[in-house]
Amino acid sequence: MSSEPKPSKPPTPTPGDTYKGWLFKWTNYIKGYQRRWFVLSNGLLSYYRTQAEMGHTCRGTINLATANIVVEDSCNFVISNGGAQTYHLKANSEVERQRWITALELAFHTGNESDDSCEDSPSAPPTSGHGSGRTLEIQSTLRTLSSKVEDLNTCNDLIVKHGSALQRSLSELEGIQPGADMGEKIRQVTERATLFRITSNAMINACRDFLSLAQNHSKRWQKALQLERDQRVRLEETLEQLAKQHNHLERAFRGATVLPSSYSNPTSGSKGALSGKGDSSDEDDNIVFFDAMEDPAEFITVPADPKYHRRSGSNISGFSNETGMDDQSVNFDELSMASSPESPQSMEPVRQRRTRIPDKPNYYLNLWSIMKNCIGKELSKIPMPVNFNEPLSMLQRLSEDLEYYELLDKAAKCQSALEQMCYVAAFTVSSYSTTVHRTGKPFNPLLGETFELDRLRECGYRSLCEQVSHHPPAAAHHAFSEKGWTLRQEITLASKFRGKYLSVMPLGSIHCMFAKSNNHYSWKKVTTTIHNIIVGKLWIDQSGEIDVVNHKTGDHCHLKFAPYSYFSRDVPRKVTGVVTDKDGKAHYVLSGTWDEKMEFSRIMQSSKSENGAEGKQRTVYQTLKAKEIWRKNPLPEGAETMYFFSSLALTLNEPEEGVAPTDSRRRPDQRLMEDGHWDEANAEKQRLEEKQRTARREREREVVKAAHAPEDASTQEPTSDSPLKTDADEAETEDSEVSDETPHPDSYQALWFEKIDDAKSGDTLHVYKGGYWETKDTGVWDMCPDIF
Repeated sequence: MSSEPKPSKPPTPTPGDTYKGWLFKWTNYIKGYQRRWFVLSNGLLSYYRTQAEMGHTCRGTINLATANIVVEDSCNFVISNGGAQTYHLKANSEVERQRWITALELAFHTGNESDDSCEDSPSAPPTSGHGSGRTLEIQSTLRTLSSKVEDLNTCNDLIVKHGSALQRSLSELEGIQPGADMGEKIRQVTERATLFRITSNAMINACRDFLSLAQNHSKRWQKALQLERDQRVRLEETLEQLAKQHNHLERAFRGATVLPSSYSNPTSGSKGALSGKGDSSDEDDNIVFFDAMEDPAEFITVPADPKYHRRSGSNISGFSNETGMDDQSVNFDELSMASSPESPQSMEPVRQRRTRIPDKPNYYLNLWSIMKNCIGKELSKIPMPVNFNEPLSMLQRLSEDLEYYELLDKAAKCQSALEQMCYVAAFTVSSYSTTVHRTGKPFNPLLGETFELDRLRECGYRSLCEQVSHHPPAAAHHAFSEKGWTLRQEITLASKFRGKYLSVMPLGSIHCMFAKSNNHYSWKKVTTTIHNIIVGKLWIDQSGEIDVVNHKTGDHCHLKFAPYSYFSRDVPRKVTGVVTDKDGKAHYVLSGTWDEKMEFSRIMQSSKSENGAEGKQRTVYQTLKAKEIWRKNPLPEGAETMYFFSSLALTLNEPEEGVAPTDSRRRPDQRLMEDGHWDEANAEKQRLEEKQRTARREREREVVKAAHAPEDASTQEPTSDSPLKTDADEAETEDSEVSDETPHPDSYQALWFEKIDDAKSGDTLHVYKGGYWETKDTGVWDMCPDIF
């Protein structure tokens, strides 16, 4: 055996290649194992006494397509095809045996796929024609790709198997006692690492083959796809012509059989019917037909009857007066300029905001090294370095909801509550548009931290946020506008790390009130999911349902955020919704995506469709042509190097004079991160968190001391509740502070917000109690805590 040639680097078996080498084959009890030269090629395993015999004398061959491979121990394995042939083989080492097992398994799967392809192929000669030839070609390509996928699956199974074995060996090596014989363990780890490398190389080669095959057929598939697209366009044009003809015949039938109720004289009625019929015929070429929405589970939309288009245009039916849809689509900026006289404040120059921040440094950090011990935990209780953050706090992210404040300005001018509901619903969707590329985590605000967004001169609104609770983390937000609307919300984030993805569930409600109509709307946020936490590129999805309710009129809007699915025919990030009144009658349909735009269309008639393939009866809405209600603003130039911030987000952390000492702009670790000093930011972040823990423990001591004061006055005997145990209680409290698993008594009260029970919605939330902007005018902030 010592004379056996050994290559310096073991060959890696790959699907379809010829694999050869020396193995020991069991002959009989007299001779035992004898060395033979084995060759694996085209799914057949053959052996020879020497390499020189390969050209003329084969000692035996076994077909692996019907063979069974069994591993006996570290070096021995058996190949059998059901009893007729059985080979008992032995390799020099476990590594050599595993290389053969890998090659044999790949050949086994490849042979089975070839047999399946032969069985599936038609016995009759192919018929002439492009369709049948293209079909056979596609079937052949798919079978080849399926074979390659099977090879990849086999390699994947082997990688998982040997990776687990290597992990166990490493764990055993870590647990070995000092002074013990480590030679055997190291040898075992080395062999298993070699096995893992071999299977990994096989996986790489299989991936290379699959990629090469896919690239060879990509141009052909693109051409076939273009042909299918052209056919689809022609079918759609034909269908549109048929729809026009059908609509024309249907209206002609109605005009010939039903007389309008406004005509009492039969003669004049006939003339009126003929006249109406003639008008409809002349209008056929001007009818606008548009595509129906992709069928969601609840409803579908179709173009409304042209009579509604005609009546809406001439205002015969009074629909425009009812909702103000057509009248309200004029330029709102012109209305606001005409209705509001120039004030001395508006004559002052508007401050120029910054348009850039320092580029994000390219620091590498292994996310899995931090997150692997956090599976199933609450995100707010995981210590995270700033490397995963963006230089904004959660309070500033809440203020970003106001980026499309113009929607609320337009809603405040609406005469109809139903149309106003459409703008409020579009505003709820617009708040997610900034999250599509924002994979960075915002800073958790410190208790008592605030953030003001004063855009009174530029945009007519002011906004204030305050962190009112730390565990659970809760932030209160209040914004008011000179245009007649007020927005308030209290959001508590519940988040869980699931291993492959991170789910963030906002708890709490958002309220919007309009002064002119006294309409009060409320809704909740949907779940945000961050995918590919461990492997791959991070991406964000929004999924769930939102119910926007008008507590004054009872109107309702149900929005559905469709979760992303690779196999779905819908557009990604799709949002659909229906606006209904208090009686459940639908008036508007909303559709679009939460990262691009939203449209709304007026419902003229609704009906129930027949049961579909799933046996569900859906509602069919006949709608007017959709109008765009919101579109996302483009990102600034170079946003990919600035955390994908929007134009508003770039200005949120810009230093300003006169803000409160607790404002997020003054937070030192956040400022250091924005400037690119991440190491210093991490150290500062730890200092601020420890300072917050110290302040909390101090408040807890005061609460405990106040609770024990009456008992000190009434008795001097030590009891289970006596002050003699205060030190132990404090020590226990300090130890549990890090885990935050149990609630602690805390006397903290928010400075600018107070907790109330909302009478209309029934929610308990913090609302702005006033005084902040007056305090800012005086410049006296003595009441603010020292949190930085």
